[in-house]
Amino acid sequence: MTQTPASIDAVQTMLGAQDYVCDRALGTVTFLALTLGKPLFLEGEPGTGKTEIAKAIARGLGRRLIRLQCYEGLDAGSAVYEWNFPAQMVAIRTAEAEGVADRNLLKSELFGPDYLIERPLLEAMRPDEAGAPVLLIDELDRTDEPFEAFLLEALSDYQVTIPELGTIKAPEPPIVILTSNRTREVHDALKRRCLYHWVDYPDFGREMEILHARVPEAAETLSREIVAFVQRLRTEDIFKRPGVAETIDWAKCLLALDVIALSPQVISDTLGAILKYQDDIARLQGSEAKRILDEARASLEPA
Repeated sequence: MTQTPASIDAVQTMLGAQDYVCDRALGTVTFLALTLGKPLFLEGEPGTGKTEIAKAIARGLGRRLIRLQCYEGLDAGSAVYEWNFPAQMVAIRTAEAEGVADRNLLKSELFGPDYLIERPLLEAMRPDEAGAPVLLIDELDRTDEPFEAFLLEALSDYQVTIPELGTIKAPEPPIVILTSNRTREVHDALKRRCLYHWVDYPDFGREMEILHARVPEAAETLSREIVAFVQRLRTEDIFKRPGVAETIDWAKCLLALDVIALSPQVISDTLGAILKYQDDIARLQGSEAKRILDEARASLEPA
């Protein structure tokens, strides 16, 4: 089991070894979350690396990553556990065929560990030889307030209750990372129990570092054009600005096509890698793509 980093620099080094480029502010709040054992709440635009940091922490510490992907209508039962109903029915039919008389014994077996399907929150409470797992509660803003209230209780004491089995408490609290794309406001009560950090789009220099780490085979000239174009594109009036994930995907697409430099035609052919809405794609066809490319290249020229 890898020890928790002893400094902010050590956190940045650990994440960097997992190809996650982390600035000082994010490194600081991550170090504090790991040191103090507090949940880390990351909010920001989609594609800015919120989910990836949980993966990088898990790999860096050698811990298991448990992901709870949130969605509208998610309830406590779906997040904690459920009973294996088909297997229970088979067991009941078998018991009836064999003439089992002790119904209380059968009931205790049916609602025992053999028929329990563990969901992420319960999994995260279980002991692990490698150390407490990393629990990623992803896109919390997709859920509703009742689930937030339940989560508030679960993360306060790091325990969950199953009526048939009782309360299960984590022997060691998991490392909790919560993310939100801010499609709605998450309640203050939950935020107060976390360390908070807004994950913004990176500046040119840091996005270049990220691209070098994730797509090292991309030539320097092409990488600079890619990042400059995406940075300029984010200032345009479009429905969905591309995140860092799209920058990386676009670079990989261009390499697969053996592109050595951007051109309006290449951009037009590959816009689906960085834009995900047809209205945005249609807006950038033709002269608009050339204009943005020219402005991007101008920003790369020495002052």
